[in-house]
Amino acid sequence: MDIQRAQEISSSPNMANVTCNGRQVYIEHVDQQKGTATIHHLDDPNNKQSVSISNLIEH
Repeated sequence: MDIQRAQEISSSPNMANVTCNGRQVYIEHVDQQKGTATIHHLDDPNNKQSVSISNLIEH
């Protein structure tokens, strides 16, 4: 995924089908300078992680 699309998804009120390492995630924030996103897995909303945008896949 590219940074622009990740930013669009994180700003959208609609839920997008995005995975990271095969698990569905919610993108909370995008750091364009670092090329990372703060995410949490849908089945574990309290466990936030910072991952590379390149690890995110939109389906």
